[in-house]
Amino acid sequence: MENRYLTIQALTKYIKRKFDADPHLQHVHVKGEISNFKQHSSGHMYFTLKDDKARILAVMFARSAQGMKFKPENGMKVLVKASVTVYEQSGQYQMYVQEMRPDGIGDLYFAYEQLKKKLEADGLFSAAHKKPIPKYPDTIGIITSPTGAAIRDILITIKRRYPIAKIIIFPALVQGEAAAPSIVKAIDKANSMETPHIDVLIVGRGGGSIEELWAFNEETVANAIFASSIPIISAVGHETDFTIADFVADLRAPTPTGAAEMAAPHMEELMERVLTRKARLIRATKERVDKEKHRLGKMEKSYAFRYPKLLLDQKMEQLDRQNELLQRNINKLFLLKEEKHELITRRLSRSHPQELLHNAEKDRVNLEKNLVRNMNLIHQKKLHMFQSIIGKMDALSPLKIMERGYNLAYSPEGKLISSINQVKKDEQIELRLSDGTVEARVTSIKE
Repeated sequence: MENRYLTIQALTKYIKRKFDADPHLQHVHVKGEISNFKQHSSGHMYFTLKDDKARILAVMFARSAQGMKFKPENGMKVLVKASVTVYEQSGQYQMYVQEMRPDGIGDLYFAYEQLKKKLEADGLFSAAHKKPIPKYPDTIGIITSPTGAAIRDILITIKRRYPIAKIIIFPALVQGEAAAPSIVKAIDKANSMETPHIDVLIVGRGGGSIEELWAFNEETVANAIFASSIPIISAVGHETDFTIADFVADLRAPTPTGAAEMAAPHMEELMERVLTRKARLIRATKERVDKEKHRLGKMEKSYAFRYPKLLLDQKMEQLDRQNELLQRNINKLFLLKEEKHELITRRLSRSHPQELLHNAEKDRVNLEKNLVRNMNLIHQKKLHMFQSIIGKMDALSPLKIMERGYNLAYSPEGKLISSINQVKKDEQIELRLSDGTVEARVTSIKE
């Protein structure tokens, strides 16, 4: 009976084989919205494809995702070509996606918009990084296909407008998978050249579809343009064509011919400007000469030219007066300095250590005299007070009373007897008189 029961592994394997054997599940075309998108470090993509009523797990391996022009994101609506099978370990069915493209717009346009937003956020389009295009370049570099129509238009325009400019062509592929590395290599080569120094670079090609212009939408080309130390004019396609290179470049030209016109000034305009400035210079020079002639005429008619001896005498007299004034000021200054010197000398003398020591000795003698005088005064005052206190004590002394016939009685313990309760009959007591002591015995006690 137990042989009728299957293991979980056997059941899921059976279901997987059913899925794999169904030809309708091997090539399904599904549209939906991406959620829970996660790209592993290996390049594999794991996500859920859902609509408003259902969802299914999906996997796109790195080998299938390698040729994609855009990066999937959560919330993006996509069209996928996939196979449906069962993942045995979890028993879940899921899709293995072979192809994916955005729903509603082309892959390339979507990738273009994604890269445009990214580079703009990174600051590659900022006007703060734009380098000025030189007005009168000595050497112009051109990066394009050497066989295309764009190179002919650029060369003809530069030769017509500014034939004195040197032109260096950096051949590059401008279409196909190898075009982006070729353009980057040409930009790096132009920047590494020291002689001759390139003043401005024109990078571009003629018009075409978005696929044909795609090399100028690659991130590597955008980074190379941004890192270039040479100002770059982009000239890609026609006036309505916009590429990532146009936004990163220092200046965008609507066409290759327009780029040549922006890079090279017009010789006739320069000649006209030179002639205008020449006329202005001649006019300014003539005005300056006339002004200086007028000034010279005034100087020739001046007092100094007509009467130089009188002017010299006046100046000699002024010189004598200035000498006298200088001498007075010198003497005055000398006296001031001398007074200041004497004042400093007196101050220094008063501050001399010997003088300070002498003054300190005088102060010590005076202080000593004051100390002796004050000590004598204090001694006399204290002596007078002592004698006064002695007189008061003598007047109040019991000995004075005893001299008038009184005595003091003390117990054997040496305590003064002031009551009959302090003595007993036959007790030995001591009587102190003014001239000595008497030992007595108590024979009787009466109240």
